[in-house]
Amino acid sequence: MMKRFENKVALITGSSQGIGAACARRLASEGCRIILNGHTLDDRGNALIAEIADLGSEAVFLEADLSRADQAIGLVERSIQAFGGLDILINNAGIEKHADFWEVSEEDYDAVMNTNLKGVFFAIQSFVKYCRQKDLPGVVINMSSVHEEIAFPHFAAYCASKGGLKMLTRNLASELAPLSIRINNVAPGAISTPINQELMSDKEQLGRVLKNIPMGRMGTSDEVAGVVAFLASEDSAYITGSTYYIDGGLTYHYQEQ
Repeated sequence: MMKRFENKVALITGSSQGIGAACARRLASEGCRIILNGHTLDDRGNALIAEIADLGSEAVFLEADLSRADQAIGLVERSIQAFGGLDILINNAGIEKHADFWEVSEEDYDAVMNTNLKGVFFAIQSFVKYCRQKDLPGVVINMSSVHEEIAFPHFAAYCASKGGLKMLTRNLASELAPLSIRINNVAPGAISTPINQELMSDKEQLGRVLKNIPMGRMGTSDEVAGVVAFLASEDSAYITGSTYYIDGGLTYHYQEQ
């Protein structure tokens, strides 16, 4: 039986670990060839390439700094060359900076906005140009956050970047639908990933977070990857411009402590 992503190629930015790596494994398990990405190829990337080979697929790792538009564009172009085409773009790379609003530096603001919004914008643009040139359909999935919707005090730039991503996705859904290009957001809540190690090691803070989650637990990277795989597949052929929350019920139950 043919796998859902057989003969498909996906670029997953920021995929050395956590959610990005889980998405790579999930799509590869269903036949997709994968372009992995990070600032630098290290042991994590090499191990993931080997895992994907064990799953019966192929992967390459391309280094790029997604905060720079030229590198975001170049990454897409190199990804197309790697396997001779590109079907799925998953914009997973992202950063956050903790600070009181009145202490946020221009440097930190730019780092967050450039990685979480500007780089995504120009990566999508490059992918769309390719799809138009080849008259091909395409799928874009942006890794947003529940904080495109709910407040996150002391992370103002992060929230602004995810709010911008929400509107960008809605706008592009309308503009790109006639080109047979679908675009959706995935918005994780509290997920057990390396970026949340500090939270998970602070029992008091973790307890406050879990009280805000009706399901009473953090999510997993594999659970996020399952939704990404659905949105990347033809099972979601009539879905565009939406945000899918993966949060255990957090978003509409949330109360800031």
